[in-house]
Amino acid sequence: MAWREMLLRSFGPGLLGGITFGKWVQLLIENRFPVSPSYWPRALTISLQSVPNSLLHWADEIRFGRQFRDLTVPPPLFLLGHWRHGTTHLHNLMTIDQRFAFPNNYQCLYPNLFLTAEKLHSKAIDFFLPRQRPMDNVEWRMASPQEDEFALCVTSFKSPCMGWVFPRQRDHYDKYLTMRDVSEGEVKEWKDALLLFIKKLALLSGRPLILKSPPHTARIRLLLEMFPDAKFVHIHRNPYDVFHSTRKTLKAVAEFHRLQRAPVAEDLDDWILRMYRKMYDAYFEERSLIPAGQFCDVRFEQLEQDPLGQIRGIYEALQLPDFNLVSGELQSYVSSIADYRRNSFPVLPEERRKRIAKDWQRCFEEWGYPCH
Repeated sequence: MAWREMLLRSFGPGLLGGITFGKWVQLLIENRFPVSPSYWPRALTISLQSVPNSLLHWADEIRFGRQFRDLTVPPPLFLLGHWRHGTTHLHNLMTIDQRFAFPNNYQCLYPNLFLTAEKLHSKAIDFFLPRQRPMDNVEWRMASPQEDEFALCVTSFKSPCMGWVFPRQRDHYDKYLTMRDVSEGEVKEWKDALLLFIKKLALLSGRPLILKSPPHTARIRLLLEMFPDAKFVHIHRNPYDVFHSTRKTLKAVAEFHRLQRAPVAEDLDDWILRMYRKMYDAYFEERSLIPAGQFCDVRFEQLEQDPLGQIRGIYEALQLPDFNLVSGELQSYVSSIADYRRNSFPVLPEERRKRIAKDWQRCFEEWGYPCH
């Protein structure tokens, strides 16, 4: 194991690196100080970072608060799809177009202070990051596109990703996947946190945003309430491959984020099956709310085979700016990753395949993947 990975596993703050001192204390109290002794070094790192984070957050507010709060943002383009559907690949391709902007790793992990601290702080963090993500071979830099969901973990705690940090409270945080079983007050807090983050990003770039967050797949209604003219691209992938890849991902990232040991009786496979179905039950129910001309669906396997053709199709379906102006840059990027090799997995046991086929039956049928 490389020293950078060892350092992050032992002392890295994970998703909570950008939390302020007041929110950190609030989170510990809400969860009844749940940190397991083996994760005290991570908790200490978070505690030490939370103090300068608070100071830099105040600097952000003093310098830019009035500007970003009064800002009207253009409708974003949301990229939807479960983890490991290919959302990162799609995000990387779409954000080659510099007429759009996107949240990067630093901004998502440090949403309270990036307007003031990013230029200097992100370079220092880059030095300690492994060169590739722990779950695959994708390049991992502070400037890389990232999920806005991580910003919501730090600012509102209302995200299923918080279950990565506190696996014993996973059932509590799972409800924030769809936001359907929470109070109106909590929904408002979530909306306010997302809108504030988007306004900060818009102030920094002045361009329309392309946002990628797998849980947004189950929140179409809420996103349309906030941005009626928003556009959506959904990417799907063979569910068997998704199950394999999600399992590997969750095992790989767990030790970078968690603050407590998982329950002994935890069944990761059952949790993946349940959450995937919960996400797509909501998605299929709310997909029809998207107005005509604001939605496009992409098949991961086709995106891999013909990235330029598929991205061109998205531009045409959603009436985005002239694709020809970015096709050259996109071709250069595609050529640069031509040697990328994605993970390979063994054949699933027959019993598990039957369970996946049964629980995710509608996804197999909707997207035309064989389930036998």
